[in-house]
Amino acid sequence: MKLYRYQRNMALILCLYEQEVCGYPLSIFFIVVNEFCERFSYYGMRAVLVLYFRYFLRFDDDLATSIYHTFVALCYLTPILGAIVADSWLGKFKTIIYLSIVYAIGQVVMAVSAIHDITDTDRDGTPDNLTLHIVLSMVGLLLIALGTGGIKPCVAAFGGDQFQDHQAKQRSTFFSVFYLCINGGSLLSTIITPILRGQECGIHSQQKCYPLAFGVPAALMVVALVVFIIGSGMYHKTEPQGNIMLDVCKCIGFAIKNRFRHRSSSYPKRTHWMDWAEEKHEKLLIAQIKMVLKVLFLYIPLPMFWTLFDQKGSRWTLQATTMDGNFGALILQPDQMQTVNPILILTLVPIMDSVVYPLIKKCGLNFTPLRRMTVGMFLAAMAFVAAALVQIQIDKTLPTFPSSSQSQLKLLNMGSIPLTVTLPNNDPFVIEAAKASANYLTFEEESIQVSFQSPAISRTISLAKDKRQTLLIPSNLSAPMWEVTDDVMAKPEQGANAIRFVNGMAGAVNVSTFGSIDYSSASNYSLISNGKATFTISNGANTCEYSREFGFGSSYTLLIPSHFAWGPTCSESISGVEDIQPNSFHMGWQIPQYFLITCGEVVFSVTGLEFSYSQAPSNMKAVLQAGWLFTVAIGNFIVLIVAEIAQIEEQWAEFVLFASLLVAVCVIFSIMAYFYTYMDPAEIEAQFRDKGGKEESDKEEFQMQKKDSVAHHNQDDEAKQTKM
Repeated sequence: MKLYRYQRNMALILCLYEQEVCGYPLSIFFIVVNEFCERFSYYGMRAVLVLYFRYFLRFDDDLATSIYHTFVALCYLTPILGAIVADSWLGKFKTIIYLSIVYAIGQVVMAVSAIHDITDTDRDGTPDNLTLHIVLSMVGLLLIALGTGGIKPCVAAFGGDQFQDHQAKQRSTFFSVFYLCINGGSLLSTIITPILRGQECGIHSQQKCYPLAFGVPAALMVVALVVFIIGSGMYHKTEPQGNIMLDVCKCIGFAIKNRFRHRSSSYPKRTHWMDWAEEKHEKLLIAQIKMVLKVLFLYIPLPMFWTLFDQKGSRWTLQATTMDGNFGALILQPDQMQTVNPILILTLVPIMDSVVYPLIKKCGLNFTPLRRMTVGMFLAAMAFVAAALVQIQIDKTLPTFPSSSQSQLKLLNMGSIPLTVTLPNNDPFVIEAAKASANYLTFEEESIQVSFQSPAISRTISLAKDKRQTLLIPSNLSAPMWEVTDDVMAKPEQGANAIRFVNGMAGAVNVSTFGSIDYSSASNYSLISNGKATFTISNGANTCEYSREFGFGSSYTLLIPSHFAWGPTCSESISGVEDIQPNSFHMGWQIPQYFLITCGEVVFSVTGLEFSYSQAPSNMKAVLQAGWLFTVAIGNFIVLIVAEIAQIEEQWAEFVLFASLLVAVCVIFSIMAYFYTYMDPAEIEAQFRDKGGKEESDKEEFQMQKKDSVAHHNQDDEAKQTKM
């Protein structure tokens, strides 16, 4: 009975394994869905990560950039570990399962770290214990880096294992669909998660909804894990067969050690330093490693490309926060600009393959893979030149704040008649009724004399160093107290608008969101999102609705003048004073730099992978893939070094620095590429296999001759013994 059940179960498993849909193994569909959900999870979390560092954890721009690129670098280092674990110990299936669990836990920890109510004891919307949130987020990111990097080299290869020998065409289609899932997940997540981040949520206070922006990717990762486990009975699971990377490391290590032992001049030199491994390792393996090292030598300049490329998720996103994202019917969040990259990739890859490259070939130009990569690096450098030009235009729109030895003052006339004002070191100027002086005036003195011509009144006003202030001039100039208010000293974050009301009326008024405001006083600032905002003003007996459209990143003082009259047209008498102008340079100006960097990626990255595959020995393609991912990690570490050490104050200058470095590296790479000789790994391997076979044949022939000689010698001895 037990034997029957066992046979039935095995037959069921075999039936599931052999089940096909449209010629494809049924198990493939689980792997494709798993990859889509995992990529959505990773890119969705990564899209909002730098803004989470900047605005939730309160890191400055440089620290936020550094932590972001450290995380990305770890994500590209851990695939080496994942490949070794899968090929040497656990196998691909178990490695994907175990590390996906780690991955999902990391995403959940990230979502929990973004809940501000956990430590917001005073319920003001700001975490009171940032250390706890920082620790949770760092633990979550470490787990995510281990998970996503660990499964990266396993999922695609595991999918390829599901096909049988007669399904080569289906296998090729699978990898195309697999790549499409990666870009599809990336595209959707970079659209959706910034929208979720832009919502407001919370238990006690409403803030930007980072928990939801991280929570949805966490849920998708759990879905990816569940879907993958559901298909476990249908998978073809190969046993671990050893990792070639370990063999390569052992061979290189022995060659170095053996060369060091025989460093004396008494030992004869060898053609290549890897030849010192011949005492222990096969000549074919040594020849394959030589081919790999030849390509890896070309990889040395490549990290600089990734240094620039991965900044589209950090520096370029921060740049977008100071720009106008209003596209008419569509309002883009700063982190949504990253969607331009996957959209352009899906568009440019077929155009390059079917139009650009054939056209270049028809023109008689030999556009080799290494030349393409050189052009890709140059295009990336030009993208950063474009980013620098955009930054220069943005800087022109940014306010100039006072230094530590200066003060800035603006005058606000709350009365109903114009006033002529005289200030130290300034010509007399007129402030219209219910208006403010045109700009902030900068003073070095600690106090100044403010004089009016009609009526002739002077007041001494004390100023605060390193601050912007507004002098509220009442309608009655003889009033004993003139209030000086502190103004915002930074451009509002995340594209919000800092708004306050000033009451010039004789009695107190109440304004929705701002509360009660006394006569000749200003309310506190409130952050208002872009778009139309409506405020209700009341004095107990009357109410007035006031509406206004706001852009991104502005600051306004809204004045209720002394001659304010209640009624249907009450809102017309309220005037707005612009303290900080809204973001006026449009986000669309980032599209050229995204276009250039994506063209560079298509020409550089796709070609680089193709070149590496063609130049790699048959059993060492994974080694070169690991080397390629390692260049991405090093590139992100370079960003970390520059951001923390260079400390360049002007952002446009940093962009120019990166562009200059890449141009210099591009020249070096072009020289290296000029002297590179393309190889045919299959031909070289065949030569060594033929030599190995010939040597083996010679050995066998020698052994046979030796046996014949020994047998003949024994017969002679026997004959001699008989004669004796």
